[in-house]
Amino acid sequence: MRVVVSGAAGFVGTRLVSRLEARGDTVAGFDRELDVADGAAVAAFFERHNPEAVIHLAARSSVAASFEDAEAVFRVNYLGTRSILEATRCRAPRARVILVGSGECYGVAADPVRPFDEGAPLRPGSPYARAKAAADLLGAAYAGGGLAVVRVRPFPHTGPGQSDTFAASSFARQIAELELGRRDPPIRVGALDAVRDYLDVDDVVEAYLRLLDPSVPLGIYNVARGEAVPIRRLLEGLLERATSRFEVVVDPARLRAADASIGDATRLRQLTGWAPRIPLEDTLGRLIDDWRARVRASP
Repeated sequence: MRVVVSGAAGFVGTRLVSRLEARGDTVAGFDRELDVADGAAVAAFFERHNPEAVIHLAARSSVAASFEDAEAVFRVNYLGTRSILEATRCRAPRARVILVGSGECYGVAADPVRPFDEGAPLRPGSPYARAKAAADLLGAAYAGGGLAVVRVRPFPHTGPGQSDTFAASSFARQIAELELGRRDPPIRVGALDAVRDYLDVDDVVEAYLRLLDPSVPLGIYNVARGEAVPIRRLLEGLLERATSRFEVVVDPARLRAADASIGDATRLRQLTGWAPRIPLEDTLGRLIDDWRARVRASP
């Protein structure tokens, strides 16, 4: 297929583009060189590349950072989605659109051990989640108008190449810098009792690829392991791989509520055969090795 990918140079996008090209698809990707909220520019890009499928990844993705500039987050995450959907409607109306949202849209679980399924109400609790929820509902409106929209709600994922604005990657970078003498102790962390549902980024990419299949029904799909993982477990898993023991200190500037959010991906599994295949422990090992390599290579 001819596939347009927004956010093609990002953490997930680079992997996705590589997988698409490896299986023979023709990929036209863009990232920050094109303003995704500029509807005319996005429409012109679609006109040039005439996609048969669209995967919309471009977003400001940090929940914590979204509190600092909510307007910019809304512009990229909501208005950018509107540009993508409108360009598809006008320039590629038969294309299948994979609209990547977020499990953050569900908000905090009232029952910490009960996973969110796709029918759960959206109760976003951050500027990031509110913009993503609004974009998700906009996708529903375009789907109601006849566009082939698949609304995807992935839960947290990590792996090599991720920015250190996310918890697991932040821990891994700090450990790597301490091991190599590039940082003074301690390791600074936020709320370790918060519970999330963590996946490997490559499992998430596999889910997106399966949802591109035209035989898979349209609609909403969670992408989740369905396992409650305290943030503390991520830190402990990385510390087990450290070459020395390091002090850990809770930094008030990093604290968020110790809440819980777990996903139910039964629909995705039943309709595509997808299942997470990479154990979290393997993901953490790859993540810290990647940060060691990045720290060694830095000046």
